[in-house]
Amino acid sequence: MPDPRFFEPRGPFTLQAIAAACGAEPGPGADGARLLADVAPLDEAGPAHLSFLDNPRYVTQFRATKAGACIVHPRYAAQAPTSLALLLSPTPYRAYGLAARYFHPPADVVAAAGVHPSAIIDPTARLASDCRIGPHAVIGPRAEIGARSQVGAGTTIGAGVVLGADAHIHPRVSISHALIGNQVTVFPGSCIGQDGFGFAPDPRGHVSIPQLGRVLIGDDVEIGANCTIDRGAGSDTVIGPGCRLGNQVHLAHNVLLGRGCILTGQIGVSGSTRFGDFVFVGGQAGFAGHLSIGSGARIAAKSGIIGDVPAGASYGGFPAVTVRDWHRQTVTLKQLSKKKGQDDG
Repeated sequence: MPDPRFFEPRGPFTLQAIAAACGAEPGPGADGARLLADVAPLDEAGPAHLSFLDNPRYVTQFRATKAGACIVHPRYAAQAPTSLALLLSPTPYRAYGLAARYFHPPADVVAAAGVHPSAIIDPTARLASDCRIGPHAVIGPRAEIGARSQVGAGTTIGAGVVLGADAHIHPRVSISHALIGNQVTVFPGSCIGQDGFGFAPDPRGHVSIPQLGRVLIGDDVEIGANCTIDRGAGSDTVIGPGCRLGNQVHLAHNVLLGRGCILTGQIGVSGSTRFGDFVFVGGQAGFAGHLSIGSGARIAAKSGIIGDVPAGASYGGFPAVTVRDWHRQTVTLKQLSKKKGQDDG
């Protein structure tokens, strides 16, 4: 359960208030006035805790939990302990996320309000009166920082960068050549807007091509730790609203992500590849350049994508093929390997 040294809950809250916050319905007989102090996993929760069940693998823990309340799909309600108050939701994991945020809103990147005395702010920069700037941060010429936004210690916001409202920019981030929307979170160590990898090969000496585009980031985007997002070479690198990038993701120049794309850790996307909306990509996948990945496509972890992927398709393997073909290849290879072993024996 959350360690109070790092995660201090805002509760206690009544069951009815939690239900309203997460969009769940109190189950039959649930006491809406019951107070809950925090969230906790099923096997660690006590009577003052809220838990959840989403994966059927944990039904046994659900049946035995000592939690005071649990968010659960209605199909599992009959298996609950008699002492357990239920909050019913068709999407229990989503509801739990909202409830957990109710107890634990996003932590402040900068503890104190205002601008830290050690920060360096260019006189031409425009800062909202209620933004927070941490120690040794640098805000460059003509940069704009929106209302209630926070810039962590040692972060550099370059010349002309626009940062919208309610942004959380963690320590040691570097941002240049970027226009960033509202409610954007960037975790420590990420670099946004640096030169893309563009040059003309020549035996007399490679010629670097000026990277003259920008990075455009929509609202409600989260960028994990140690990501690198290159600015465009001519047109822009674009991250659509609602995208989520895990740690150590690299987007090369002119990459375009549509709305709600999810890229997990250690993914590399080569230049000018375009994603539709709500593309899901597993960890350590790699993409060649100038590809089109259709909306709703799903890419398995460690896949190597060297061609276009149709909308709604599921691909895996290296080089990647449809998941169905990938599984057939795996079975065939196993059968061939087994046959060879028998022949050698």
